[in-house]
Amino acid sequence: MATLRVLKMRATAVLPRYESSGAAGMDLAACLEAPITIAPGGRARVPTGLRIALPRGHEGQLRPRSGLAVRHGVTVLNAPGTIDEDYRGELQVLLINHGSEPFTISHGDRVAQLVVGTVTHVDVEVVDDEAHLGATERGEAGFGSTGR
Repeated sequence: MATLRVLKMRATAVLPRYESSGAAGMDLAACLEAPITIAPGGRARVPTGLRIALPRGHEGQLRPRSGLAVRHGVTVLNAPGTIDEDYRGELQVLLINHGSEPFTISHGDRVAQLVVGTVTHVDVEVVDDEAHLGATERGEAGFGSTGR
């Protein structure tokens, strides 16, 4: 099992944790001195008070919490937000309020999930024509081409 190293920047920061044995993501909580209110259509950068070191060859993905999305229309704006393995700054979550009411975040509120996954680096090879890309059944068919 890989290890995520975590530095609490503030004593009140909440460590990331899996909420069930089968959870894919660890919940991240807001670390705030005062509540933040996001107006409808507004966005906010929410600090977690944490800095991390991901295992070599891994990335972190910041993903929305489904409960916030369904109940309040609040989600991660750049979902999934990517955390590179060499980033050492504070984890912050960029939230947007798609709901019709202001949404207030208080210290300790769970605001996102952190999913850690492996990363594969690839070599880039330039080819001379499309035959070198390899034919597929789908071909060039794009948006919506596979049906509902």
